[in-house]
Amino acid sequence: MAEGPNGFPGGPSDSTPGAKKGSLANEQRLVALGQAVDRRAGLTPSTRHAKRHRGRNWAIVGLVVVGLIVAVVGGGYLYAQWRFSKITKVQNTAETGKVPGKPFNILMIGSDSRAGLSGLVAKQTGATSGAAAGQRSDVVKIVHVDPEAGTISMVSIPRDTMTSLVANQSLFGKFNRINVNFGNGPSLLTKTITADFGIPINDTIVVSFAGMINAAVAIGGVYLNFPYPAMDTYSGLRIRHPGCQKISGLEALDLVRSRHYQWYEHGVWTTDATSDFGRIWRQGVFLHAMVARAKGIYNPLTINSFLSKLPQGVALDQNFTLNDLIGLAVKFHSINPANILTYTLPVVPGKALGGQDVEFVSQPAAQELLVKIFGNELKAPTNPPPNTALQTPPPPKIAVPTTTTTVHHTTTTAAASKSTTTVHHTTTTVHHVTTTTVAPEGDQYFDPTVCTP
Repeated sequence: MAEGPNGFPGGPSDSTPGAKKGSLANEQRLVALGQAVDRRAGLTPSTRHAKRHRGRNWAIVGLVVVGLIVAVVGGGYLYAQWRFSKITKVQNTAETGKVPGKPFNILMIGSDSRAGLSGLVAKQTGATSGAAAGQRSDVVKIVHVDPEAGTISMVSIPRDTMTSLVANQSLFGKFNRINVNFGNGPSLLTKTITADFGIPINDTIVVSFAGMINAAVAIGGVYLNFPYPAMDTYSGLRIRHPGCQKISGLEALDLVRSRHYQWYEHGVWTTDATSDFGRIWRQGVFLHAMVARAKGIYNPLTINSFLSKLPQGVALDQNFTLNDLIGLAVKFHSINPANILTYTLPVVPGKALGGQDVEFVSQPAAQELLVKIFGNELKAPTNPPPNTALQTPPPPKIAVPTTTTTVHHTTTTAAASKSTTTVHHTTTTVHHVTTTTVAPEGDQYFDPTVCTP
């Protein structure tokens, strides 16, 4: 194969025609099923439809949810239950119980575990060298679901964010990156998030390298438009030509892992200096594309392939039920991927005691963001994260956004009938919290975007 500029491999990227767009089959049955699930949760039909087109999501939730709901509608509840039982369950003893119909939080963990990988994939990801043994939380996202408002919000915590550790201080010190807390599973990571940020966690989803690859393959790949050729010599990413193209399998993993992203413009390779922040942004773009792809699945063979591959590298906590997924699917299956938005916890760069480059939580911007998303659900942190001076002051007090309603009474008298009519005029004043984003975000002109082939 011929080589392109600067030794970059030439030749076309793999591309295949995309599947036709379409809505989920048996829509009426889907709605009826959703109403039944909502009744169990104590929700009324009016609240179920409120603001149904608003919200934010993460793709693995979308994939799990849409795949299972389509299986329920098209193949039967028992089949979906059987498939669901094959998904690995993990124990998270630090979770808090959900209240039916009330907001809840899902901890989404992208694990860097190489377990289950073999051959070229294992070699490229470092599984054969032993250098990347064990597991760390490469991606930490908290998804806030509000069933009454019909919204989903998500905040990403950069992997190098310094936290106050609640365990393993003899190994990692009093302060260390958040990703060291996942070594033995999600319980310690959950305890750390709640202790440092006051965020209660109700459910957990863990996706390993193998899970990311299998989900991308099972969904049939996603379509992204790359404005320039791109590569990452660390993750193995190779995008040889610009344009809308299918990304699947190992290539999908290479993209979402890319922290040293480069693009070829005007004969020069340029590196995205935002590192982990650029990676978080591109993950969001890729996952938006996965949600868009999953929403159009209704071919029984594709559904079965997806559900059969899903358990390989995807794990749910012991409290996550099939009905939980069905409830999410019914409420959010019609969401427009273009409206899916994400937040990144504001941080500032700094140095750890050993001289390593790390990130420190930036206040008051971080607390403003958390209050905006979680409101009164936030608890007072018992172990606040350190600042750049390695001090642990409590977060600043930020008022929760409130809605104040004032009722004005107007009385009019009809002369002929002498009847009196009282008209109630309602004026609503909303107090907003302004969030300042300190961390550099993506959305750069060189980043890929969702496209349709």
